[in-house]
Amino acid sequence: MGFLEGKTAIITGGGFAALKDGSPGSIGYGIATAYAKEGANLVITGRNVKKLEEAKSRLEGEHGVRVLAMQADVAAGTDNQATVQAVIDAAIAEFGRIDVLVNNAQASASGVTIADHTTNQFDLAVYSGLYATFYYMQACYPHLKKTKGSVINFASGAGLFGNYGQVAYAAAKEGIRGMSRVAATEWGPDGINVNVVCPLAWTAALENFQEQYPEAFEANVHMPPMGHYGDVEAEIGRVVVQLANPDFKFMSGETLTLEGGMGLRP
Repeated sequence: MGFLEGKTAIITGGGFAALKDGSPGSIGYGIATAYAKEGANLVITGRNVKKLEEAKSRLEGEHGVRVLAMQADVAAGTDNQATVQAVIDAAIAEFGRIDVLVNNAQASASGVTIADHTTNQFDLAVYSGLYATFYYMQACYPHLKKTKGSVINFASGAGLFGNYGQVAYAAAKEGIRGMSRVAATEWGPDGINVNVVCPLAWTAALENFQEQYPEAFEANVHMPPMGHYGDVEAEIGRVVVQLANPDFKFMSGETLTLEGGMGLRP
């Protein structure tokens, strides 16, 4: 019996992706697994229906929780508010409450320099990350106010440290950090805490980044002082779970770097 038994968490970008060795290689799925082990009912979203169905099957079969999997893509030129509201409405219809919102989803054209970046590539990062986080926070707010819930948003060392070839990604992530701090101020009186995580984990996306943009990978991705990249569940997902724990309720507006010693800041 976990502390989230009977509660509901929405996790964007929660589909299953495998590393080349077959092990889980998705931060969103790692987070979903950590929440499932605490007994939470889950709403997972993403663009790829197959990955969502795989995640739902694994989570329900291995952990006995209920999972609502919904295809949802926030992108330029679409009615994004309606897309997000449909997810929230389905979550309430299925589970009756929302206790945690985890904004993990993000797409980007990492590896493309500022000089070569196109408007479409910039839009990809800003819509899938910054706008998606904004719309989900806005739509979840009335429900989080009722449950005095928690929001965990995702940023990146790309924005903190100005990583080469990640202009749109960094811009989206720093926008998310600014918005999260404002939400911590505005929503504190409602009992909602809002925090940000900057993770470094070995994922399927990072494997693809290494193959497609070896120069940018070499410039940006280094072995942390701890000697390994983070595990998507044990070292990223478990922290995201604890940020919804009542013991951490007084912490709000903070940025946590989960980078094994790489995320040092003054």
